[in-house]
Amino acid sequence: MPARAALIDVQRARAGEPTRIVLSGDLDAAGVAEVWAPAKEAADKGVVIDLAAVERCDSAGAALLYELQQGQGARLENVSAEVASLLKPYGSGDFPSLKPEKSRPESAPVAVGRLAVAMAGDVAEQLTFTGQATVAVLAGLLRPDRVRWGDMWRTVETAGVNALVIVGMIGFLTGMIMAFQSTVPLQQFGVDIFVVNLVALAMLRELGGIMTAIVLAGRSGSAFAAEIGTMKVNEEVNALTTMGIDPVRFLVVPKLMAAIIVTPLLTVYANVVGIAGGLMVVMLFGHPWAAVYNQLVGAVGVNDVLAGIIKAFFFGALVGGIGCLRGLQTKSGASAVGESTTRAVVSGIFLIIVVDALFAVVFYAIKL
Repeated sequence: MPARAALIDVQRARAGEPTRIVLSGDLDAAGVAEVWAPAKEAADKGVVIDLAAVERCDSAGAALLYELQQGQGARLENVSAEVASLLKPYGSGDFPSLKPEKSRPESAPVAVGRLAVAMAGDVAEQLTFTGQATVAVLAGLLRPDRVRWGDMWRTVETAGVNALVIVGMIGFLTGMIMAFQSTVPLQQFGVDIFVVNLVALAMLRELGGIMTAIVLAGRSGSAFAAEIGTMKVNEEVNALTTMGIDPVRFLVVPKLMAAIIVTPLLTVYANVVGIAGGLMVVMLFGHPWAAVYNQLVGAVGVNDVLAGIIKAFFFGALVGGIGCLRGLQTKSGASAVGESTTRAVVSGIFLIIVVDALFAVVFYAIKL
């Protein structure tokens, strides 16, 4: 039976009689949307709401009637058994006051303490997750049949192959910018050929790996957090646990292994493209290819290449691990996935910078 649109008829007060609001038709979601505003506008203390012509009512209609009765002070007449059963759970004694309570501002020591406790809890969760992920990856390497290799290679494609364009563009432009910015000052001393040394060492030891990791944190780490976070909100992660499947082994290990594989490869690619961009600028300033090539070979050593690649492995583990961890930490609610994605990107970039600083100190200490 097709639904009848809800109608409202306001009969203004006459001598000795209250104002009557006659509702008719179906008080469902669509009908209530039509009559809500005019009903609230016409309702006042002592107003009578006549429900004799109402044919059907659902929870949306009950919400309207409750608002008119409790919020506007109206009185209901000709209430059918169906409507009465819907309104029965909404007795005035079951609801607290709708007036918001005034909250007292939180003092600075309490706010600092709350933040410190939250940070300590987050660090503890990160350490626990690091141990679980490490054990799961090592178990996967010892028992390859337990790893979802298909999912891992799909992640390699989405996180690695599909990122070649953006990583290449950033690397090439970074090499060009460094060469342009350093050539003019060095020309004043007649040593602009050393721009080759600057670009090559900066890309190999620092910029190639850290830029690749930051791009992956924003591109792939956020995707890991969003994917697992959506599964967490939809109770799919709890379903895996109920079935006896470890979510870390099932969801995290393929993504973590893919990130560890693609980050060093993309770093090498970014290094090559960035150095090529810098060398192109040096040659545009009049230096022949032979001189540029000899300068490059003399400036770059095996240690410089290894330094960047070693860091890239750790950067990849950070990007994959933080993205998956933030996804597993997702809470319920409409904005939960967005918050987890944001936290994955921010904390991933922050930890990449911290780890890079630690490597700088370690490499200096061991003369690498």
